[in-house]
Formats: sequence, structure tokens, C-alpha cells
Amino acid sequence: MGSSTIYTSLNVPTVITSPSLNCLQWSEDGQAFFTSKSAVYIMTPEHGINFDLDSVLKSSVDEDTDENPLLGWFRTMIAIDKTDACRWTDYSQDWSATSLGSMDISVWAITLSPSQLTPDAGCILAILSSNMDLTLWIASKNALKGEWKKITCVTTMLLDHFMKDTSLSATANTIAAQVLCIDWSSQPNFALSPAPGLDNSFLVCGNRAGTLLFIRQSDGSKDKISLEYKLTVTDRWILQVAFSKWILVQPLTCIALVAYSTPDGTIGFVRVTQTLQQTAKQTPFALPFTMSTAFEQLETKVLDTRKGALTALKWVDVPGRLPILAYTRPGTVHIWSPSDPSPFSISHPTSITTLYHPPWSGVQTLTLKTPKQLSIDSSPLHQSTGMQYISARDALVLCLVDGSFHVVYGIAGIACSVPILDYENVAATGVRTTNVGTAAVAVDDRPRSLKSESLSTTARGVFVRIERAAAASNSNSAGVGGGAGTFADAMRTSGMVCYDGCLGTVMWIHEPTRPADLSYKHDAKHNSILTVTRLWDGEDSDENVLGAIERILSDSQLGPAPLQHLRPIFFHLRQRARLARLHDRLLEILEIGDEGGTEQPHQNTTNAYQDPMNIHLDLRNSLKRHLFGDEQSMRLRMKLSLTDFAWKLSSLDTIKQSQYGAIAQRLLARISHQNLIVVIQHLIGIINVIGRVSSGGRAVAPNIPFILRLILQSSLPSSSSPPLSSSSPPSPEDLSLIAEGQKLLKAVNGVLPQGHTNNHLNLSEICPACGVEVPFQNIIHAACENGHRWSRCSITTFILSTAHVRTCIGCTRKAFLPPLSEFREDGEDSEQGGGEHAEHQGQEKNLFPKHSSLLPHAVSESWFVVELLEAVHRCLFCGNAFVSVL
Repeated sequence: MGSSTIYTSLNVPTVITSPSLNCLQWSEDGQAFFTSKSAVYIMTPEHGINFDLDSVLKSSVDEDTDENPLLGWFRTMIAIDKTDACRWTDYSQDWSATSLGSMDISVWAITLSPSQLTPDAGCILAILSSNMDLTLWIASKNALKGEWKKITCVTTMLLDHFMKDTSLSATANTIAAQVLCIDWSSQPNFALSPAPGLDNSFLVCGNRAGTLLFIRQSDGSKDKISLEYKLTVTDRWILQVAFSKWILVQPLTCIALVAYSTPDGTIGFVRVTQTLQQTAKQTPFALPFTMSTAFEQLETKVLDTRKGALTALKWVDVPGRLPILAYTRPGTVHIWSPSDPSPFSISHPTSITTLYHPPWSGVQTLTLKTPKQLSIDSSPLHQSTGMQYISARDALVLCLVDGSFHVVYGIAGIACSVPILDYENVAATGVRTTNVGTAAVAVDDRPRSLKSESLSTTARGVFVRIERAAAASNSNSAGVGGGAGTFADAMRTSGMVCYDGCLGTVMWIHEPTRPADLSYKHDAKHNSILTVTRLWDGEDSDENVLGAIERILSDSQLGPAPLQHLRPIFFHLRQRARLARLHDRLLEILEIGDEGGTEQPHQNTTNAYQDPMNIHLDLRNSLKRHLFGDEQSMRLRMKLSLTDFAWKLSSLDTIKQSQYGAIAQRLLARISHQNLIVVIQHLIGIINVIGRVSSGGRAVAPNIPFILRLILQSSLPSSSSPPLSSSSPPSPEDLSLIAEGQKLLKAVNGVLPQGHTNNHLNLSEICPACGVEVPFQNIIHAACENGHRWSRCSITTFILSTAHVRTCIGCTRKAFLPPLSEFREDGEDSEQGGGEHAEHQGQEKNLFPKHSSLLPHAVSESWFVVELLEAVHRCLFCGNAFVSVL
């Protein structure tokens, strides 16, 4: 390929980094995390974000054009406090417990939890320092560019746990608390709709005592985490650990493998089995499941005759096949697949047969070589800093510290029958000799079009262009001066990941160095470059982009934010010419298909709740499950985001823009209908409680205005916008919503005193500016007769009469802050004034006293509205995250 387009070449002023596979990684929230010595940078691409665009950073050596628009980034960082480190000598002064990393504390490794675990439905970041301090961090108010705060120190919890064991010495207990490697599992998919909404992920830690520690996030604990299980697997240090994806082996049972390595290169496995066991519901909204987890050390080993510590360990997820393990040593890459699927099996598997393992098995050892001497630092002995599987080519692309790329084909046995490096010589007979014997190699070379030499040369060309441009603009920059980009300049690459879902665009972090100078470079002079560029062609055709859209909309998993799923599509649809070419077919894809709503949250539950004491947590979790736990609703929200994105880019063509607008209106109406039906059905289920006594002994009256709003909204032809025509007949969705509204009205009239609802038919509010009445005529905006206009809460439709609101980063809709999360943000103990602890202790009377001044009276007095605000931590319409600025 010719000169590659460079979409981003952004300076990141950092001290030296620690190259590894996890130095640069994506979160399920669509954010890129880059690890330097003393800080973690959080970079968020601007795709699909319409909030605070003035703070976007753009930088590239190429020009910003309509054909190749540049990328913009939001940036924030977490600076590590080196003074807040564990003093291991306070617990043991034995040499075996010594931490050499305490002499110059740096960030050693990071890993990210699945999404939707924080109060803002985001990810938790785990940071491991060179002093073996393990801490957890979350975004405070604005994950895009705001502060991230430490929520707990895992090391302190581990020390408290192990030091209680008097059967072992203080030194042994100290070593058990010293973590050397970490990884966070994904959420298992039990194929339930709506999804249970449980956190079944684990943070797995390997320690110096040869024990794997399985830690789970837990809001009910004072440390916000709990040690679920510990399993001693070796008498050596555990240096590497990797969690595979979950496999559904039979209904309600998922299995994953944890691979770990020791200093001598031994690789072992632990099987984790999670099962949902059906139980009777304690309350109408409670889940009819309990979770059981089993941990088992397997006898299965990787039979590798080579010894020595690994430099990388990673599971390769191949679509439709069992996970395959890849690991590296200096100069070699090893691919392992079990000879049979027994590690992923249980006694009587029923679904494991739908997944296949490749025709090869055992360990395939491949020797790396330098395809082309690109710089003085080129060597196949460098550490691997990137490992990405390209399913369309059945190829594993490796990146080394020197910036060279190496391609391994045949991971799944498609491109060839065994893994093979593209530059290996294959005999005409299609047979080669390896350390595991002879294996037939497929003759068809058509899929094997990625070449190590061309990828390395292209990446080197990008590096040279960036450094020469930097040297030309400023001879005192962090580059290598006027002679930048020569053979003496090394491209020290710290991390590499795919940017657009394996369609040819990659992202890496590099720093220019001159290793032959043997000169010291002060920390302040180090400067890394975040680079996004086109590395290979042939994958970003119009047909492939359309195929990616259909695949993402049909196979998207619940959990990750829509921005993570849609980033590749947003990236390739930014070209107006391409969007115009794909217009007609894109309209067909975005049109509403057979997407339906979630199942009813409960049946025959009217008047079922007789005891209001335990209603809050069950109700909140059930609302969350049914509003966000359905894949069809997720698909509608992603279609709306894509339609809105195309609508904005079609501003020069009013006809096409109007077509996108019409689809967006239909999508909005369908999403709003489904949201309303879920809320109404939950209200019907608790109407008996509302009719008796509300939370804390409050009367029923405060809940009536919101109930009447729902009944009124259910009668509108479109609940998200004014109807296109007053004469338009109601759609089946409208009729379904109207029927649910009538059920709610009947249920309310059945439990309230005669005429009680008639006393609250006036849904007007008071204008916060002038005090006159504001009629309830529009669910999006409100206006009084004096001309004051107000936005309405996208969750409750009440007037946003407070500055304490949250804003969706995608569609910019606003909503009230969830009161309990706001309470915890103030630094108070939730057990004293609210939160889940108070609910479990029966302290409902003190549940929401703090927030009456921050929320309108009609909102703060209705306990159901408060529970609804607590349940919704992502936008109800586009599914993206909220941020707040106050």
C-alpha cells in the first residue's frame, strides 16, 4: 500500500513506559487506557459523543479533510501517589518478602472490569504498582475528562484477611498478600432475556505464594470487594494470568479457564464453573436464581519442552470455536489448543458441541525472525506488545517493541491447517517440519494476504513521517532532532490494538529512541506518541462496512456501551462520500425490524406486595434488568445512535437528512413505548403498596402525579415526540401502550379512595423563574405564559429546575441525578442516611432526607420516582453514559 493516512499522532508527555500486551487496551465503555510509569491515561475517541466537543484534542501530521477526517480525543489521567504505598517491612522483614519495586514505584499493570459496575454504569480500573500495591479506581463525575478516584485498596484487604490466619507465619501471610499479576474476566452470558443483571465477573490475582485469588466487586462490603475464593496451584511465584471468555456449556451453566504461568515457564489451568440455580421467588421482583461457583485445578498442562519465563500470555477468541492460548518468549511465539474439549466440558455437556476446536492440537512453536532490518534496534528477541486476531484472515498479528509486525496464519485452521508464520518457507507439497512433527498446510494462499514485511514497512513509514514532522516544527521536541527517522532511530512501541474492529486501522503508542547513543534521557524529556493509522487495505470496502454494521447489530453483547460496539462503524461512516454511497442500504438496515420489547417483569402480581419493607432493592434491580437487559432494546438504541450520526453528517442533503429523521422518530417512539411499558408494569405490580402506605410512612399522594403522567403519556400516539399527523391511526405499539396505561388506571382506581385520582388530574407545575403554572403539554420541553422555557427530565418528565443534573454524552438528554449516588458522592456513609444497607436494615424512614433541597419537591417526595432514578444509570434512549459537571 502507499502512504498510510495518519488519523492521530498525539503527543502524550510521559516518562518511560513498561511495554506489554496490556499497556494499551480498550474498556467496555469505549475508552483507551494507556499505562506509563507514573500515570494511567484515559483516552476517549469523539465518535458518537456530542457533549463538550470544545475540549476535544486533534493532532496529526496529515490534514483534516472530508475524505480522511482526523480523530478527536477526550483525555484525562490518573496520577499515582508514590507516597501512598504499602510498607511491607511493617509486616515482615524477611528477605523473601522484600519489594524491590519500592525503590522507584511505578505502574506495573492494569486491567479493566466489565462495564456497568460503578454507580455511573462504567468500568472499574485495577492498578498494580511495582510495589505490589493493588488499588481500584472509578470515574467520579465525568469519565471523559474528569477526575478518577480510588475506591479501595485491595492490598489492605488482603493483608487484613491473611494476617488473621495464625497457623502461618507473618512472612508467609505477607507473601500471600503480594500480588504479581492481574486480569479481570468478562461477564458470563447465560442466554436469558432479560439478562439477570448480576455481577458474575472476577478479578483474578496471582501472588508470590503460588495462589490464585478470585475477587469480586461487592457494594455490601466496607472494602467494596470480597475475596470469593483462593486456590493454591503451585509453590512458585505466579507471573502471568489470563482469563478466557465464558462458554455456555449447558443451560444456565458457563465455564471459563484461567491460565497461569510460573518463572520456569510452566503453564497450568483452573476451571471456573458458574451455574444459575432456580429457586422460588422471595418477592415478585426478585430473581428466581441463586449463583453457585466452582473452582477446579485441572491436570491439563501445556507440554512445552522449552523453559523460561513468558513475556506474554493471552487467550485468543476465535468466533465459533473454543478459545486458543497464545504465549511468547524472546524470539518465539507459541499457540496451544487442547487435544479434546474436556477442559471446557462438564459431566454431561449439551451446548459445547456447537463450538469447534481447530484440526490441530497441542503446542505449535514458531520462531520469529526480522522480516526486514528497519532500524538499528530491529530484533525478533524483543517483547510482544500487541496481539490481535483478525478473523476475516484467520491471522494473529503480533507487534514487538521494535515496531515490527509478525503474522501467524491458521489459528482456527481456516487459512491453513496449522499455525504458520507468513514468512516461513513451505515446500511445494504443502508440508513443513515443526517441533511437533509434520502437518499438512493448505495450498490456498488467497486469505493469507497480510505480510509481516509490508506491515512492518508501513508502520516504519508512519513513524518516520511523524518524527520528521515533529523535528521540522520544533528542533527541541521530544523527537531526535534534525536527523529524525534515520536508521539509528528506534521505534520503541509500548502497546498496539486494533482501532476499527480488525478492518485495517490500528492504534499504538511509540517513543523515538537512539539506543546506540547509550545516553541518559531525563524523565521530563520522554514523550510518547499515540498513533492511529491505516495499516493494511482490503478490509474497509463498502461491502465489508455494511457487513460489519449488520454483524454488530445482530451479535452485539449486552454490557459494553454502545460506543464500544459502534466505534468501527462511526469511524468508517465519517466520510460523507461513503455515507452517500451507502445511503439506501443503510436505510434498510436502520429501519425497525422485528425487534420487540422485553418480557413482562411479572405476571399476576397486582396487589402481590403486602410488605413494603423489602421492596426498594428488588424494585430497583428489576427496573434495571428490564430497561437495559434486553438485546432487542439494545439493538434499537444502537440503531438510533447510528441514525442520529448519519442525520448530522447529511446536513448538506436535506432529502436524505429528512429520511434519517423519519427513521429516528420511529425509533424514538418504539424505544419510548418499551420504556413506558416496563415502568407501568412495575407500577401495576406494586400498586397495592402505593395504595396502602408509601415508604417511611408517607402518604400515597406524592406518587400520584407521576402515575398520572404515565397514564397520560400512554394515551399519546407517540410518547417521544408530537405525532406526525393527528389523523394517523394508532400503531400496534400505540395500542399496546394504551392498553397498559388503562390497566394502570384501573389498578389505581381499585386501591385508592373514590375520587382520589380526580383530585390530582392537574399535572401543571410551577415555573421556577416566575412562579406561574406550566401546563403539561409536551414531555420534552416546558414553557410558561411569560416565555420561560425549560427542559424536562428524560426519565421522569418533570421540569429540570435544578443545576444538579446529568447529561447523556450521546444524545445530550438531561436527567436528575440519582439521589443515593449523589449522597455517596458527598462522602457520607450510606448506612447512616440511605442506600442498600438502610433498606436491608428496615431504615426506610431515613432513606432520602438529604436530597429534598436538590430535587423538585414532586420528585423527592415520590419514593417510586427516586427508585426509578436510581435504576437508570444510562440513557434510556441511546444507552450511553451520563456525565455531570457540578
